Amino acid sequence: MELEKYLQGQGVTFEKHTHSSAYTSQGLAQAEHVSGYNVAKPVIVKGAKRYAMCVLPAPKHVDLRRAAEAMHEPEVRLATESEMAVLFPGCELGAEPPVGALFSLETIMDVGLQDDEFLVMQSGSHTESITMGRGEWERLCRPTIAPIALA
Repeated sequence: MELEKYLQGQGVTFEKHTHSSAYTSQGLAQAEHVSGYNVAKPVIVKGAKRYAMCVLPAPKHVDLRRAAEAMHEPEVRLATESEMAVLFPGCELGAEPPVGALFSLETIMDVGLQDDEFLVMQSGSHTESITMGRGEWERLCRPTIAPIALA
């Protein structure tokens, strides 16, 4: 698994879990028996110049206007499935890990994740997940922190 190797190479402490298939972030929360607010959900947006990975709690939805502001773009749109396939080779569609640094993507973290002690995330597969400290995740991704979730 590319994510696991990356985390090991960066000296990150994490736990790997295998679970029943989870096709949504909320489904992952159920499978892992954690609050959806501890599940880091990636949403990929495209501006005029570049893509960015918005990371928010599973129950939330991205506010495209706020994401555009955080990227200093006039507007952004959601990435298409075909764009996602190119951006995340080796990942099952919909199971992309929210680690923008692994894919050379700018990462924008919603303020709603700031106080979480740990984050649970897809690992590129619908049946495997990773749990790591939020501080470690921030060290890896060096995200811009902004209020990008819809209220």
